[in-house]
Amino acid sequence: MSNLVIFLGPPGAGKGTQAAKISKEKSLAHISTGDMLREHVSNGTELGNMAKTLLDQGKLVPDSLVIEMLIERLNSNDCKNGAILDGFPRTIAQAESLNEISNQFKISKVIVFDANHEELVKRILHRGETSGRSDDTEESISVRLKVYELETAPLIDYYKQKNLVVDINAIGEVDNIYNLISGEF
Repeated sequence: MSNLVIFLGPPGAGKGTQAAKISKEKSLAHISTGDMLREHVSNGTELGNMAKTLLDQGKLVPDSLVIEMLIERLNSNDCKNGAILDGFPRTIAQAESLNEISNQFKISKVIVFDANHEELVKRILHRGETSGRSDDTEESISVRLKVYELETAPLIDYYKQKNLVVDINAIGEVDNIYNLISGEF
């Protein structure tokens, strides 16, 4: 059974940056559902074309498609030591779907990235300028932060009830935040 660590927090909180660093150090797969979806978009797959329309509006892709892709990904060889889930689950329904596959994969902890609204907007706009991501616009950022507050933030309490949550201050130097997170593994 592989251990899963969930990185939970609003868009722009640094989950992807930290997951990439930790996954290398700890030999864990870094699974970003956002990256998986963007790969489908850039490859022009059927799922990618459906996802692009939703992503450009700041909306979420249906759970069933994301979960199907995730299960396939978790069964890859590079996940045998475990994985960091970056951007999944995003809703209580997704968390419950993840519980359904817990016979293969066990959630060992949920690291919650805390950052204020102004810092998040600044980071995402900067990321959009440097990466060219089509979903990093002021309009979609506003939608994504609202979606996070309504649908994803309730996961913090959901996982606190399971005693899995570790809170991390996600404002500051990348290396300092990394040291806080690394100490949790």
